[in-house]
Order: sequence, then C-alpha cells, then structure tokens
Amino acid sequence: MKPVSTSLRTCLFAALLAVPALSMAAGEAAGAAKAAKPDLVKGAATFAAVCVACHAADGNSAIAANPKLAQQHPEYLVKQLQEYKSGKRKNPIMQGFAAALSDDDMRNISYWVASKPVKPGFAKDKALVALGERIYRGGISDRQVPACAGCHSPTGAGIPSQYPRLSGQHAEYTATQLTGFRDGGRDNSLQMHQVAAKLNDREIRAVADYIAGLR
Repeated sequence: MKPVSTSLRTCLFAALLAVPALSMAAGEAAGAAKAAKPDLVKGAATFAAVCVACHAADGNSAIAANPKLAQQHPEYLVKQLQEYKSGKRKNPIMQGFAAALSDDDMRNISYWVASKPVKPGFAKDKALVALGERIYRGGISDRQVPACAGCHSPTGAGIPSQYPRLSGQHAEYTATQLTGFRDGGRDNSLQMHQVAAKLNDREIRAVADYIAGLR
C-alpha cells in the first residue's frame, strides 16, 4: 500500500474537524429557529380571522360559555390548541378551528392574546363565595382535596408554563371544565381529574364563582 501523502492527510484531518463543526452549526441554527420570537402581527391577524367571534377582539370573551383568553400564559394556550388538533382535548368547534392552524399560527395567536390585559370579573353568588374561598385557599382536608392556590397561586395568576391563569375567568366556563374533568368529558389532565373527582356540584359552583372574582 502506498503511503498517504502529507497533503492528503491534511485534507482528511480538516474534513474530520469540519464534521462536528457543521453539526454544531446545524444544531445552533435549529435552536435559533425554535427560539424565534412569535410574530404578533400575524397573531393578531389570525386571531381576528379565526377566534374573534367567540373570544372577542381583545380576548375578553363576553360570552360566559367561552373562556377569556387575554393574559393567559401563552405556553398553556399553545398546548390546548395542539391537543384540540390532535383530539386529546375534545370539542367539535375548537377541533375544527385548530385543525386549520399550523404550529406557528398557534404560537403567534397565543403570544398575541397573552399580551392583552384581562378584564376583571366578579363573584355573583354571595351564598357560595365563602365556600369557594375556603376550598380555593385551603382545600378540603378530610377528602384530600388540595388547595387550588397551591398550583394557580392565591391571586389566580397561575404559574407560567405549568398552570393556567384563572383569575377573572367566567364562572360558567370554569364550572363546565371542572365538571368535565370530574366526569371524564375532559381528559387531558390527570391531575385535574383527580382533584375534580372529589368535588360535588355545589363545591364546583362555589370554586368557579370565587375564581371569577379573583384579582
């Protein structure tokens, strides 16, 4: 076998060095693309075309059956849209809308509506609000129901990327979701199913009404 020439060895060595460098550059480019900021202008336009009829122009739905989206954590909104699209969270209307959205559309919409301030709500049922406050802040110890405030914070602000904002949400919507978690109609959170499974209808209404007035 003929010895490898010095120039050829130099070329081979350079090529070997280039492989990890190219891999690193590709990884950095992919990371940069993934971390790219959402396009709020596109988000506003898509929201106006797809979401405004049910959730209002600023994300503060005036229809109690439809949630307020304003100031919600964008990561939570993206997750819900993805789960509507995949069918993990079931709602015929939302599944239809989500099916037409790309991942970029979801991010743009979510970050845009999250930038809008939520309009405060208020509790309506004075007979239940005290019970709702006790459950929200202290849970129900004899049934091992944890305090809602532990995950969603005492003010209902939630924890970004982990637990949604609740404060000011329509009581009707919150009660429907808790009932769904309890009865199996909504099954995209085992944690919430385990909590709601221990609540009766009156306790659900009480917590939902209290949450509506949180700020």
